[in-house]
Amino acid sequence: MDLTTTAVRTALNSTSYVSAGLAGRAVFRLFRTPRGRSRLRPDERPVMERAEVGEVVVGGEKAVSYRWGTGERPVLLVHGWESRGSRFAALVSELLDLGLSPVAFDAPGHGEGAGESMTIVDLCDIAWALDDEHGPFEMVVAHSLGVTATFLALRDGALRAERVVAISGVPDFGYLVDGFCARLGLRARLNTELRSRIERELFPGEGDIWSRFAVPRALAEVGRPLSVLVVHDEDDDMVDPAHSRALADTLGDRADLVVTRGLGHRRILGDPQVVASVRDFVVRERAVRAPARPDPSPQPAAG
Repeated sequence: MDLTTTAVRTALNSTSYVSAGLAGRAVFRLFRTPRGRSRLRPDERPVMERAEVGEVVVGGEKAVSYRWGTGERPVLLVHGWESRGSRFAALVSELLDLGLSPVAFDAPGHGEGAGESMTIVDLCDIAWALDDEHGPFEMVVAHSLGVTATFLALRDGALRAERVVAISGVPDFGYLVDGFCARLGLRARLNTELRSRIERELFPGEGDIWSRFAVPRALAEVGRPLSVLVVHDEDDDMVDPAHSRALADTLGDRADLVVTRGLGHRRILGDPQVVASVRDFVVRERAVRAPARPDPSPQPAAG
C-alpha cells in the first residue's frame, strides 16, 4: 500500500470514530470520482483517428461515441470503471477484418466524455441509446463493470444481442463497493455508510439495488438465449476469477471459458491471445448460424 493510500485510510478510519457521517461523505466522494482520466495511448491513436465520432447524452452529461466500418453487423464495446473506449483498439482492428462494425464510447468522467463521473445506470443508458442508433448488435464485448452493465441492459430489453464476450467481469455492484473498501482498508462501519449513501444519493427510490444490479439475477431474467465467451486472468487483483468460472458454470454449454495468466485486470484487453479468442468465437458463431447449403447432387425424380 503506498503512502497516499495509507494516509487516506488512516484519516477516514480515524474520522469515522468521531463522525461517521463526515467520514461517509468523504468515502462516497472518493468512490464516485475516477482516479484521474484515462489517456489515449500512442498505439491506440491510429485506430481512434479512423473512427466516426458522435455523442450520447446521459444524466445531463455527454458521452462520446466512436463508430467504425460500414454499419453492417455492428458490435458494441463497453468499457469499465476508469477506462475508455480506445482500450479496445486491438480488438477493433480484428473485428473490422472480420467484416464487423465496432461501436465504442467514452462514458461521462472517462476518456473524452464530459462530466466528473458515471454510474452503472449511465452505462446501461449509453448502451440503450447506441442500440437505438446502431443496433440490434451482433455481439457485445464488455470489460469489468461494463460486463455487469451489459447483462443488466440485456435483461431490460433495450439492448439487443445474442452473443456476449465478458472479460474480467464484476459479478455485482456490491462487489465493487466491497472491493473499494477492502483496497483502502476501511472499517466495516464505513462500508455500511457508503452503501447507505449510494442508495440515498445515486439511486433514490430504487428497489434492492444490491440484488437487482447483479449478473446472476440479470442473466436469469434475460428474455433470450445467449452465447457467451467468458475471459478472465488468473492474476487479476481487482476481480476474483472465481466469479467468471461461476458465470461459465451457470451458462453451461452456452459458454466458453478462456483463462489467461500474467495479464491482470487491465492489460487483458489488448492481449493478442484474448483478441484471437474473440476472433475464434465470432468465426465459430458465424459458422453455427450459417444456413446449410443445399446438396448439389442430382435427386431422384418423384414418382
